[in-house]
Amino acid sequence: MTTEVPVRLWSNRRYLLWLISDTSKGLGTTLFSFAIPLVALFVTDDPAQAGIIGGVGMAVRLVTTLIGGALADRHNRIVMMVVGALIAMAIGGAFALLAFAEALTFLTLLLLEVALCVRSGLFEPASESALKQIVPDEAMGRAQAANQGRDAALQLAGGPLGGALLAVGAWLIAVVMTAAYAFAAATAWMLGRAKPRASDVRIDAETDSDSGARPDADPAIATEQTRRGAMAREIREGFRWLFSRPDLSGVLIIITIINLGFNAAVTTVIYSLQQDGHSEFTIGVISAAIGAVMLVGALVAPTLVPRVKAGTLMIMGLTTTTAGAFIMSVIDTPVGIAIVFGAAVFLLPSLNAAMMGYFMVATPSHLLGRANSAAGVLGMGAMPLAPLIAGFGLAWAGRTPTIVFCGVLCAVAALLALVNRPLRSLPAEAGWSAHAKQFEDAAPVASVSH
Repeated sequence: MTTEVPVRLWSNRRYLLWLISDTSKGLGTTLFSFAIPLVALFVTDDPAQAGIIGGVGMAVRLVTTLIGGALADRHNRIVMMVVGALIAMAIGGAFALLAFAEALTFLTLLLLEVALCVRSGLFEPASESALKQIVPDEAMGRAQAANQGRDAALQLAGGPLGGALLAVGAWLIAVVMTAAYAFAAATAWMLGRAKPRASDVRIDAETDSDSGARPDADPAIATEQTRRGAMAREIREGFRWLFSRPDLSGVLIIITIINLGFNAAVTTVIYSLQQDGHSEFTIGVISAAIGAVMLVGALVAPTLVPRVKAGTLMIMGLTTTTAGAFIMSVIDTPVGIAIVFGAAVFLLPSLNAAMMGYFMVATPSHLLGRANSAAGVLGMGAMPLAPLIAGFGLAWAGRTPTIVFCGVLCAVAALLALVNRPLRSLPAEAGWSAHAKQFEDAAPVASVSH
């Protein structure tokens, strides 16, 4: 007779190192994402050109994410975390030099955006997938809820910090983001050298058992796969596996539509605030207010995720997001915008923790990079259109019609969720493993080339 010992997530040193590294990298990316659209607007005074920069960057990330997922399943994911952070640090340094030289133009901003998006696409799947090597299934829901809280805290700090730094100059925000990427690289390196405890060894063994053998454990496999040109086949396997799972594939189109609609609405509001003469600090404060609400929502998430069905959380979140988008079309004051957006995003941390946690539990480790990338590409597939809708919508139709159009997209996603039975059946956290096992026999087994 054995006694099950609850997994203590916060005593897992490797998880803490992963979280610190990922958070540092997230801070750098948050500052970059905050600065580039505003700097582009200041430099060009043209929302359409700012939209082109954002749209091209998203499209590039979309394509490279597919390659990154295959690389994450071939190679050591923690080593890829280190390399990715070092590359981001170099890009941040280039941003700082260009800002110092007052050489920021539409072209240089576009190149910086593309460079960082290529890095994100190639290396982010490895960071996301590494979490399954560190955290067991029974703690995955809490880990995802912690990630949501971290993201909300970054949103909370990133807005006013980015606004304050940008008020001094683009060079300062570039220096700070470069330092954040350097710290991310250092902590990822420490994670790679950290010796797992006995409980961590058990976790890694369970992760290995998903596939029989980890592809990144044998560099010869990756070499042979490269020689045989297996990249395209591996990417197809990720999509084929994902679409073979009715518990996961049914929601992909819904996520694609809601991401497009809501992100286009947010971008439209940001662009319109700048065009109306509001300062970067005001925009940063609004971002911070939204982050504060999401932080409260993230604190509530550990209570909701174990008790409320994941499908129910998603429907509730889509409904409130849709309502927020429509209301935003008639609100144009900074205070009103902060209140409405705050209400719209309150349930998003719980929704994200539930859906991402279930996805991590349901996906075998050897396929996690490719499946993550496939889901990310499908979820973000239409997002390159968001800044284009915002930029050209403001230029051609104006603020209100553009946001109403975004609200209609959100409403379509909410309606599809209401009639989607596989989505509604997703259980609360305790039922994730059992629910996922129902679909394992139906899914094809992705091979590893030897």
